[in-house]
Amino acid sequence: MNCIDLNADLGESFGAWRMGDDAGVMPWITSANIACGFHAGDPTTMRATIALCAQHGVAIGAHPSLPDLQGFGRREMKISPDEVYAQTLYQLGALHALTKAAGTQLHHVKPHGALYNMAARDRALADAIATATRDFDPLLILVGLAGSALVGAGCDAGLTTQREGFCDRRYRADGSLTPRSEPGAVIENIDTAVAQAVSIAMRGEAFTVDGKTVRIEADTLCVHGDRANATAFAEHLRRALEGAGVRIAAVARPA
Repeated sequence: MNCIDLNADLGESFGAWRMGDDAGVMPWITSANIACGFHAGDPTTMRATIALCAQHGVAIGAHPSLPDLQGFGRREMKISPDEVYAQTLYQLGALHALTKAAGTQLHHVKPHGALYNMAARDRALADAIATATRDFDPLLILVGLAGSALVGAGCDAGLTTQREGFCDRRYRADGSLTPRSEPGAVIENIDTAVAQAVSIAMRGEAFTVDGKTVRIEADTLCVHGDRANATAFAEHLRRALEGAGVRIAAVARPA
């Protein structure tokens, strides 16, 4: 039986500003990537999201970002590997403090937005993230775009890695994600996105913008928590995958 993890980017509210339906999405996923304050999130939101994860048995991950609250971490910036290393450690430390106080632990690290995409193609930035993760806790799992430099950096750093596929994003022929600035980059229709997820999980194939397929070998699938219909999508996705015979579970943290 195929087995895959369902992860979602959560804890992205900030102050009086609300993003997503974390409580609605949480029952349908197996891993959560919690914003650490650089692109979204604040200490109260982080703490509440950790509690939700503990309630539903969802693995807790850090979602470090470039320092870009106004741009939601989706704007690329010129940044050195040393800065990325330090900023990743800083964000891991913040979330770790709250998980420790709650009697839980960190399970994985998945960079957010522009940092994720930059590290997918820039090996120096990927190495900085992988090294920071290893130096903080070598048992943390590093999540990166399937086939990307980040997955390679994590393997070379001795970390357990997870290759990520995207249910609701169109791919390019080389396996990279179509930038959000381009038409058709996000699959809005739930049925179409679910069909892509099942295709990745069962056959290792995703769809490109021009309607062709590209090979994507994934261990985890991303459910975007900031979709307008995120809860309905997460439920439909999980039921469809299980209906296709896919087992849904988070990968075990190394002992």
